[in-house]
Amino acid sequence: MSGNKSITDIANTIEQIGQKLPNPNPASANHVPREDYVEAINQVFALFRLNYHNQYYAAYPDAEQVKQIKKLWLESLTKYPVAVILQGAKQAIEHSDYLPTLSKMHQFCIDYLQQIGIPSAHDAYIEACSATSPKREASWTHPIVYLAGRDTGWYELANEREAYILPNFERHFSAYLDRVLAGETFELPALPKPNPESKTLSREQQLRNLAALKSTTQL
Repeated sequence: MSGNKSITDIANTIEQIGQKLPNPNPASANHVPREDYVEAINQVFALFRLNYHNQYYAAYPDAEQVKQIKKLWLESLTKYPVAVILQGAKQAIEHSDYLPTLSKMHQFCIDYLQQIGIPSAHDAYIEACSATSPKREASWTHPIVYLAGRDTGWYELANEREAYILPNFERHFSAYLDRVLAGETFELPALPKPNPESKTLSREQQLRNLAALKSTTQL
């Protein structure tokens, strides 16, 4: 796979952000990891062991080291839905002759999201925060970015600190992304239909209406 500096920069940025922000995911140090994420990481390493056999055992020579590496990957990759992690592993196997590092794994996950036209969670957050009003009429990369922003709250996105509001946005975004990966499609909500009765009357029509009103009220 040829190098793509912009994608690599995005992957590195996501890792740096993840290190600085409080981790909202169940795999943080103070929580028991979700079983589906634990199983996904185990599947990823099993696939890597089969496909990069010699490299795998050279990189991870003992079981205790593998355990620690899996823990690190678990803590870092839970910013993606499980399906994206598994697709990232598939991308790695199909496009790389070398056992991927954690940074490369981020890159493969982002590659997959870009292939299906969906930004990373943090890019989606920036897009939602930057969208002009009315929000429904802004240009959206994907409908789930708008939906996650709506569910998080436009006022909160505009006024709360990123460290506080980003985890909430990511939770909504990840839930919608899971549904997309399961085959569900989303569209932006339909714009409300204009009410004919609410149209502003022209000055000429207003004068005619006033004259008619006067004629009906004359004694």
